[in-house]
Amino acid sequence: MSGYLTTHVLDTASGRPAAGMRVQLYGLDGDARSLLADVITNADGRTDGPVLPQDAFALGAYELLFHAGDYLKANGMPSDFLDEIPLRFKMSEQDHYHVPLLLSPFSFSTYRGS
Repeated sequence: MSGYLTTHVLDTASGRPAAGMRVQLYGLDGDARSLLADVITNADGRTDGPVLPQDAFALGAYELLFHAGDYLKANGMPSDFLDEIPLRFKMSEQDHYHVPLLLSPFSFSTYRGS
């Protein structure tokens, strides 16, 4: 089985999926980073397909960059605290990595989901 990466953004302030949020995926190599994907969340707060599909999957270090400030502002919420949220992580095995973001205007959390 080859690995792949998915994400899901939930707006905990409204109790709804965070639709319309821009999410970028970067591959990391030391101090260098390269853009691998630039996607927008759908009505369910997910991307329409894997952020990193099986045919592009490689072990290594990555960064998901969530454009939270733009999302919060577009939805009439305070956007003067959180702006871009970078999540750096490593994928060290051929597996499904699911990295969700739980977001409110003043906090966020993440975890490795299933």
